Amino acid sequence: MPDEAFAPKSFVASLPLQPGVYRMLDEAGQVLYVGKANQLKKRVGSYFQKSNLSPRIQLMVSHIARIEVTVTRSEAEALLLENNLIKSLKPRYNILFRDDKSYPYIVLTGGPSPRLTYYRGTTDKRHQYFGPYPNAQAAKETINLLQKVFRLRTCEDGVFSNRTRPCLLHQIHRCSAPCVGSISAEDYATDVCNAGLLLHGKHDEVEKRLRAAMEQAAEKLEYEHAAALRDQLQALHTVQQQQFVESGRATDADIVAVVGEQGALCLNLAVVRGGRHLGDKPFLPRNVQGQDSTEALQAFLAQHYLEHRAPPLIITNLAVEDDALAELLSEQAGHKVQIRHVVSGERRQWLEMAQANALLALRRQAGLQAGQTLRLDALRAALDLPDLKRIECFDISHTMGEATVASCVVYDELEIRPQEYRRYNIAGITPGDDYAAMRQALLRRYQKLQQGIGKRPDLILIDGGAGQLGVALEVMTELGLTDIALVGVAKGVERKPGMEQLLRPGAEKPLQLPPDSPALHLIQQVRDEAHRFAISGHRARRGKARTASSLEEIEGIGEKRRRNLLTRFGGLKGVQQASVEELGRVDGISPSLAKKIYNHLH
Repeated sequence: MPDEAFAPKSFVASLPLQPGVYRMLDEAGQVLYVGKANQLKKRVGSYFQKSNLSPRIQLMVSHIARIEVTVTRSEAEALLLENNLIKSLKPRYNILFRDDKSYPYIVLTGGPSPRLTYYRGTTDKRHQYFGPYPNAQAAKETINLLQKVFRLRTCEDGVFSNRTRPCLLHQIHRCSAPCVGSISAEDYATDVCNAGLLLHGKHDEVEKRLRAAMEQAAEKLEYEHAAALRDQLQALHTVQQQQFVESGRATDADIVAVVGEQGALCLNLAVVRGGRHLGDKPFLPRNVQGQDSTEALQAFLAQHYLEHRAPPLIITNLAVEDDALAELLSEQAGHKVQIRHVVSGERRQWLEMAQANALLALRRQAGLQAGQTLRLDALRAALDLPDLKRIECFDISHTMGEATVASCVVYDELEIRPQEYRRYNIAGITPGDDYAAMRQALLRRYQKLQQGIGKRPDLILIDGGAGQLGVALEVMTELGLTDIALVGVAKGVERKPGMEQLLRPGAEKPLQLPPDSPALHLIQQVRDEAHRFAISGHRARRGKARTASSLEEIEGIGEKRRRNLLTRFGGLKGVQQASVEELGRVDGISPSLAKKIYNHLH
């Protein structure tokens, strides 16, 4: 029941009939729910007046200890504030969509010989961007198809500016080699222009241009050039046959379909740019128990499009009655945004395809969760931990003590949680001392837990034997966290998968589960992920250290000259492959210093 100090009726009576955002908090001050309202008094009051609230909302209301409100100038402003708060606070009763990655784009860079490439991140006005694409595969497949038609370069600028002969891509007819002048600047610029038109969905215009240029070349008796244009036309036709679903109109639209089954929901976002269906991406929201599909759809549209620029048309499979949302999206996008659910023709086909893919993703997820439930239940029984939900696993990686990195990966709510992973760069220990490395990582992680930062695990897995487990036990005892279960995962005598031994503090014998045990499979899954994450972190740290140190060891190479070299040649590998003459052409590098660099690296 709500705290006695909180009187809902008198609180609601004090609220204005103005737009704003409300935050419901429990006794501990944790935010339960964030919502927006066109009229705060009516919206907040509905939680305490309606008798037909869902069991989930009734439970939430029973925990309300206080409500905080922020009055805004408009409903659109309230919508923006609401979603910023949802993103930062992650309230347990709000529908949440995880979409941590930025979306990929295809880029045609500026400059005399533009590069065709794949890109994520902040845009630059000097370049042309096409997209966004729903996933990396769709963007990279499009680049591959464009290479077949227009043979634009994809290499880094540092590599491009230092080529002396065509690369392998030129030999397999995927690049026209502008780096060595195999194509004129004018012809290359024409290919870049046509590639941009194709990415905008203007297929007919590209074909018309190519055909006209081919006929003109034939009239001038430039048969070799005409044959090259003919090959481009044939490649264009092949690409159009291989390409994604096509539209007769150069439409930019997103199609969002939501489906529900057995209390779970899935939304599927399909992306159409320039009339081409580029692919789709499923979203599985959290905190949807007791929520209907329309609420989930509205939550997705707000959370997604306030971070990603909306196209002119958003097609949904359910009606969305929210004028404030369309108004705000239009303002942010810089063009009018329509949200429509009644469509026909090809747009109806897109919508049906999005619905089918949402249902497919939902059933696939249900199957995966069923398997994870089986594994987790088996592990609970094997370790006698009936309340086990959250697992954290640690591993150490280094090369002969160099660039030691510790990883901490997380398994919670029946799935791996990459957004909660942590890496620790280990320093101040004897190189190769895995025990000291493990101690440092555990202290850095669980000292924060003592301070109330982070979630508390139910089980900590240590990738290692009795010595590693002993260090972990010492750390947890020192921190007063002995109620968290500890298990060491040793490889066993034969060091083969399926022969792992589970070491537990105080147990006389290690526990060895059968190779086909679902409990062991879950441990292997989490342990292997910790191993992968540690190795990737170690390799990155080692590579960075070696890159810097190789050049730093050369007398006369300071930070500025080192940066000039790496920028010019696209990294240490490019510097190593450069000749003395090429090194000497870098700003600040004299002939004698170029020779010294060459001799040091060879």
